[in-house]
This record gives sequence, structure tokens and C-alpha cells, in this order.
Amino acid sequence: MGQLRIIKGIPVSRGLALGRVHVVRARPTVVPTWSVPGEEVDREIQRLEEAIDQTSTELRRRQGLVAAQSGSKDAEILSVHRMLLQDPSSRKKVETCIRDQRINAEAAVQQLIERFRVTLGSLGGEGLRGYAADFSDPWHAVLDALLKRERDHMVAVGEQVILAAAELTTQVVTFLERERVLAVVTETGGRFSHGAVLARSFGIPCVVGLSNLLSRLEQGMRVSVDGDRGTVQLKPDDADVDRFLERLARRKARESRMAVHASLPSVTPDGRQFGVCVNIETLQDLDTFPVENCDGVGLLRTEFLYMERNQFPSEDEQYRLYRRVLERMRGRAVTLRTLDIGNDKCLSYFKTPEEANPALGWRGLRISLEWQDLLRVQLRAALRASAHGELRILFPMVTSIEEARAARRIFEEVRTQLVEQGHEVAGHVPCGLMVEVPSTVLVLRHLLPETDFVSVGTNDLVQYLLAVDRDNPWVAKLYDPQHPAVWHALSLVAQAATRPRCSSWVSGSTPSASSRLCCPRSSSPCAKLRIPRRAISRRRSCGRRLRSASAGSSRRRGSACTDAISRKPAKKPPSREATRSATAPATWEVENAAELGAAAAPPCLVSSAVGGEGGLPGAKSEVG
Repeated sequence: MGQLRIIKGIPVSRGLALGRVHVVRARPTVVPTWSVPGEEVDREIQRLEEAIDQTSTELRRRQGLVAAQSGSKDAEILSVHRMLLQDPSSRKKVETCIRDQRINAEAAVQQLIERFRVTLGSLGGEGLRGYAADFSDPWHAVLDALLKRERDHMVAVGEQVILAAAELTTQVVTFLERERVLAVVTETGGRFSHGAVLARSFGIPCVVGLSNLLSRLEQGMRVSVDGDRGTVQLKPDDADVDRFLERLARRKARESRMAVHASLPSVTPDGRQFGVCVNIETLQDLDTFPVENCDGVGLLRTEFLYMERNQFPSEDEQYRLYRRVLERMRGRAVTLRTLDIGNDKCLSYFKTPEEANPALGWRGLRISLEWQDLLRVQLRAALRASAHGELRILFPMVTSIEEARAARRIFEEVRTQLVEQGHEVAGHVPCGLMVEVPSTVLVLRHLLPETDFVSVGTNDLVQYLLAVDRDNPWVAKLYDPQHPAVWHALSLVAQAATRPRCSSWVSGSTPSASSRLCCPRSSSPCAKLRIPRRAISRRRSCGRRLRSASAGSSRRRGSACTDAISRKPAKKPPSREATRSATAPATWEVENAAELGAAAAPPCLVSSAVGGEGGLPGAKSEVG
């Protein structure tokens, strides 16, 4: 019977968690459904009544506004909506559904809406079918109130929970404050989706691919989550809990031992130095890692500063935010990526068009160049903040030389305007572009004169190279960051980015499939990888199996596990003989490293990925 309570899924973010489940909405078109215990049925009906009362009050308020602006005749429409909510027949159907099927109020209301659609939508004539929307509109408002009320209730209660949803999205991961989320479990989702990226960045255990998960859960059910093995156990008994707590204690003890190495220099056995940077999404991230153990912010993903608001932040508001980040980093470099929305990252207050394939649509820099006011305001705020630290600007999703020149032109115009207005701006702010599509890789030599540095976003690049949607469960298994084509693309970038003072960074999941092994519960990492040209030329066969270096391949373990390889070797590099004698000769296949425990991983799984002095160094982060 114990095995029947264990659901096997796909591990996305390592870690262990034990707690109560809270089911959340996975996406706007999906209404969560869960079983309601018999003793909670009356409370569920009370939730329904409160949502109806709240909606009626809001409709009355809107009715008054419409009457004042457009007259009483138009306001009668909202009066009819209020009457529909008070219809005894409809309310009884919803209450009966809750009692008989023992499901939550949201699901019962959704069934009523669907009944309106089927019944009235089957009537002849466009006018009669339109009544379906008229009848369901007020109940949609009730549904919205229920979903919002449940979140408000969770925020007010302050309990730590395990979030369960139909699909892994950024909205699910950010449903509550990070400290409140013990783990995230979903029925679908990709290992390299942005939701997965956030879960790993936040250090939240996460498992996806759990078939029929929501139908087996009850709100508040106790479960244990194993993000290492990709399993969820329902209703663990006392013996299960004891074993779980014992594992958790061993894990924390191991992490404490590994944290001792956080302040040591990052030097590979062959003498290459690494810089360890972090990614951050919000100001709260600044409190999740010791600044002295990192070399800067590899990526400030500014879209999340927009996503947590209900309107566009002003220039002054952004300036204060960016200034705080720069001051907090105490002179260490901060790479600020301009607004990167579209595809699966949307703003509730900025409506983008419906697209058949948003991954190939209006996103990233394309939006910023179309709505230049957004870009100019952000650049003004960032350049004003540059006087308080070392700032770099990075443009996302650059696909042509025209886009690169347009972005650079706007950057220079904004800079000149600020100087003329008397604002203090740093003397030099490097301006870079992201390499995320194959076309950019192929024409990179022509783009380099327009930029100071390039950053390869391998999560999206892999998706476009292999024609695999990483969020599509039918093809997600084909998403292979270690594919020879990916390594060849990195080779092309490394060979192109050889002009003086032009560094090339790598961010994403490609160079190592398991660097999260080395820093559980850390802030998001950003790989900052300068690839020497000779590192590529000596190893052309990208199809060979990638082997990691020994377990001592990196001596440093900071709050993030992504790394920058400098072109200059460290002073007095250790000899290979000395290195071999100091470390155990442990090697493993990179593809299978994720299956190993954290104790077996090197302090920072960087590896001379293809081995030897000429091997291509690898690094790992969760940027895409």
C-alpha cells in the first residue's frame, strides 16, 4: 500500500520538503480542482457565499460609476448581473455540486459556467448563443474573487506550504513569498522552463510530470517531496516521516560542511581562475547570499521587478531599485538585462497579442524597440544608477545587426540626454547583447563591432537549435543541452568573440547538467564564462562523451555555482601531479551527474568539460 502513495515524476530542482499542500491555479484558463473533506464542506459553501457577496458589492459600485458617466440605462446591465448572482436556482446548483461531489467552490462555479456555455451555446442563432456569455460573466467574477480570496487567505495565514498545480509556471512559483514555499509539485512542466529556472534559483525543491496529481490531493493534505529522486509521497506515516527527517538532517549537515569552502578562491587544477556570480530577480535576493563570496551579479532579470507590480514602475522607482542593487554589491559588477517579456513571461497590465507560437513571436528586444518609451525610461533609470557602482547593460533576444544598432543608438541618445540634463552618469557603461537564436551565432562576427560583450543564453538557444519546446511534455525529453550542435554553436561564438576587450559569457543549462548539486538553496546562479579560442580549437569533436574533471576540479563554492573563466592563468598554478595526489580520481558522465548525490559532486561542478588542457570549460546556470 505504501508504494501506491508514492507518485513518480521528473526532478526539476533538488531538495527535500515535508508539509501541507496548497493547490493553486496553474494558468488563467485552468481552474484548480481538489477534494474537500466532509467536515470542510460547510466552510467551502461559506467561501462561495462570501465571494458572491463580494462580487455583488463590486457590481453595485461599478453600477454607480456607469450611471454617473453614461446614464442609468447602461448601468442596468450591471444590475441584471447582480440579479443573476442572486438566482436561487444557479446558487443551489453550485452548492449541490460542492456537497455531492465534495469539490472546491472554484471547480463547482466552473462547472456552472461550462453548463451555461453548453446549454445556451447550442441554441440556434448568434444572438441566443451570446446569452451564454451574459449569464456566465457575473459567475466569472465570482470565480476571480474565489481565486483571489484564497491567495489573500494564504498570505494572511502565513503558513509554509507545498504548492501543487496543473502546470509549472512562474506564476505558480511566485504565488507566495519564497520563505513560505516548501516545494512545488505539478502535473506538467519542463525541466528547463522559466518556472523551473525560478524554482532552482530560489532553491525550492520541485517535481513535475506527476500524473493525475491534483485528483489525488486534498487541500491541506500532508505530503513529502523528494526533489532529488522526483517523487511525492501522499500522507506519509510516522515511520516515513522519521526516515525523511533523518535524510534531511544528513543533507543539512553536508551543506554546512560544504559552506566552509565558500570563501576559497576558484581555481581549477590546471590553474584557471573563475569568478562566481549570481542572478537576482528581486531586491529580496540580495539577502540570500553573502556578497563577499561572489564576484558580482551575472544577470539582474528586471522583468520580475515589473511582474510583481500592477503598473509600470516609474523612472525614479527603477532608479532607486537599481541603485540599491549596485550599492549592495559594493563595487562588484552588475549586469542589468533590459525588460525581457513575452512568451511565458507576461505583465498583467500590458496586453500582448495572442500568438500561435509566442516563442517565435513578439518578445524580448522586439517589444522594447516597438515600445521605445519603455526602453528609454529603463535606460535612464539604469544609467542614473550607474554612478553608484559598476553597471553593465544587456539587451535580450537580439536577432539582427539592425536590432543591435537600434538598441545601441537609443542607449547613446539616452546617455547624452542625461549628461545634458546634468545627471551624474558613469564614464563607461559596457553594452552587450544576448546570443539566443541560431542566426545570431552565424552572423556574430558582424555584430561584435556593435557591442562590448556577448552573453549566450543557452536555454533558449538549445530550444531553437533543436526545434524542441522545453515546456511541451511530448518533446521535452528531446531537449538536450549536451547535444553536439549546442557545443558547436558555442565553438562558433568562442571563435568569433576574439577581438580585444570583447568578453563572451555563457548562461544556461548547457555546459553542466548538475551544478545545482553544489549549491542547494542558493540564490540563482549566472554562468559567466569567457571561452578562450584555443579551448575550442584543440577539441573539435563535440560528439565525444563529456567527462568531468576530478571531484576537486574547483576549490570554491559560493552562493551560486556558475563561473567565469579568465584568459589568464592563476599565479603558480598547481601541477597535475600535485592535483592528482590531493584529490580522489573520481570521474563520471556529465549526462548522469544529476543522479548523483550532492556529496559526490565537486564543490562547483565546472569541469574542464571535455578534459585536458585544451578542453572546453563548462559552467551552469538557470538563465534562458
